[in-house]
Amino acid sequence: MIETDRRTLLRAGAGLALTGALATGCATTGTGPAAHARPPVARPPGPAPAPRRLPGLPAQITHGPRTRPRVALTFHGQGDPATAKALLDQAEKADAKITVLAVGSWLDEHPELARRILEGGHDLGNHTHHHLDVNDMSEADAYAEITGCADRLRRLTGSIGTWFRPSRTPTATPLVERLARRAGYPHVLSYDVDSLDFTSPGAPAVTRKIAAEIRPGSVVSLHFGYADTVAALPAVLQELERRGLRAVTTTELLT
Repeated sequence: MIETDRRTLLRAGAGLALTGALATGCATTGTGPAAHARPPVARPPGPAPAPRRLPGLPAQITHGPRTRPRVALTFHGQGDPATAKALLDQAEKADAKITVLAVGSWLDEHPELARRILEGGHDLGNHTHHHLDVNDMSEADAYAEITGCADRLRRLTGSIGTWFRPSRTPTATPLVERLARRAGYPHVLSYDVDSLDFTSPGAPAVTRKIAAEIRPGSVVSLHFGYADTVAALPAVLQELERRGLRAVTTTELLT
């Protein structure tokens, strides 16, 4: 009887220990489902990554090395936050990393998304403050667009972001390129594959466009805020896997 009570107490104690471990987020070991569940991504300590000058690369980058099986899926950060979160969830489910070029005014409305992007292990960068035609602006206005978004990124993450992409244009004029460098961005990030998802052609058309043009080293232009993009992403990631290509951050692609 005493031995039976002792075993009962030991089992109860083990149950309490397990409950305590789950409540505090401690990892457990074993072979059950909990042992294989994806662990939560830790919040990055300190400031987010900052821009880096990459020797040997041009001021305006359209693609990475063609010799490695990697590509960068880059998203213009604007639109319905639910769509943004759905895209992030899909990418992470497939163990893919993406790059988000955020619009400053969008971050004003949804500041929590800056950390959500970083916590998923993705790149976060600058896509101007109001998403206007930055190439068509005066020097003062263009610089304000770049620094306006940079200031918001710094306030939210401790960094101006890793990349700058001009708004409403695939490439920057020499003036905008120079202003971006003055603001702290050594390179302007362009792309060599335009998904045209912003035209809402339907998910199959988005997938076909990317599949027809993507190759090792490609940088793909996509957008948050479009249902076609959400619907197309699983098929795009499956096509990459079929070709032996891995979706990585732009930083990983280029370094």
